[in-house]
Amino acid sequence: MDSPYRRELEVAIAVAQTAAHISREVLAAAQADATPGTFDLVKDDLSPVTVADFAIQALLTRTLGNAFPDDGFIGEESADELRQNAKLLSPVLAVLAQCAGDIQFRDADDICGVIDSCATLTPDAGAGRIWVFDPIDGTKTFIRREQYAINIALLEAGRQVLSVVACPLLSVDATAPVTDNSVDPTGRGCILYAVRGHGAYTRPLLGEPDEVQPRRLPRHADSATSPEDLRSVTCWALLDSGVDVVHKGVAEHLHVPFPGCDLLGWVPRWAVMATGAANMTVWVYKKRERYAKIWDHAGAMLLFEEVGGMITDVHGKEIDLTAGRKLEANFGFVAAPKSLHHIVLRAVHDTLRSSGKEELLR
Repeated sequence: MDSPYRRELEVAIAVAQTAAHISREVLAAAQADATPGTFDLVKDDLSPVTVADFAIQALLTRTLGNAFPDDGFIGEESADELRQNAKLLSPVLAVLAQCAGDIQFRDADDICGVIDSCATLTPDAGAGRIWVFDPIDGTKTFIRREQYAINIALLEAGRQVLSVVACPLLSVDATAPVTDNSVDPTGRGCILYAVRGHGAYTRPLLGEPDEVQPRRLPRHADSATSPEDLRSVTCWALLDSGVDVVHKGVAEHLHVPFPGCDLLGWVPRWAVMATGAANMTVWVYKKRERYAKIWDHAGAMLLFEEVGGMITDVHGKEIDLTAGRKLEANFGFVAAPKSLHHIVLRAVHDTLRSSGKEELLR
């Protein structure tokens, strides 16, 4: 890809490959029972935390910080659990020593400090360049050796300009329906990446840039002109945060097969929308005070926008990535091809009213 962000893209793709290698090593160690307790820890929000989450966040922050020292960083994890849990810290140190290559960490305090350096920063329209990443999106499915992703985004003044998403278990040739257990039989996985205004691409996860040929993803969403062209991706009956009856009701209202692609992690959902395996998603939270988290969406959304998609919240508002680590300026998501977005949005509103959930539109 010829773009003003060529170096950023090269660094981000390379570190995403290393991060994916770390994730696979952690899974292999757990499979061999070489690191008892690896998957025991549970955060305050009840989502599991793994060795891979901490090791990858440290790797991404240090690598991108070395390459772009004037940039800021936002990541999901803080190092509090590591400092309190020696059983967890030891394998984090070990996998970084094994896999991080030229990226050096002095000791445990250095790793914890690097992780914490991106645990408090908040995005701001005047903050310049900020990298946002989710070291493991879909931790619950990662533990089950199902679909997960590593998400890397670059924001400038709160605007997505670059996305790199590594999907270690997703085939570069995956076709619908893609589900959490749609594991690439070749074991190669894929990387998807995009630069604003320069399109979205996919390539096998493994291999040096001169060894693999990236494929530009077609602007498939531009060709969807009728509700009959809509293909859904959702997370059906697995998360307590969403209103399943509304998600299903919208699909029925539009006569769209449901659930279609069915994935727990948000980043894999955006990824399959970029590939064309789906081109529509709706998410309504059960409570009006529930908000999305920036690392689950920043960058990954750009992949779908670069193939002709449009993304707003349930009220039709543009997603505001400057609102904070939680996207408190928006409620839920409605994503669809640009020419059909208004139809999907209207179906969301009609379904909320007909199902007695109109208070969620306030």
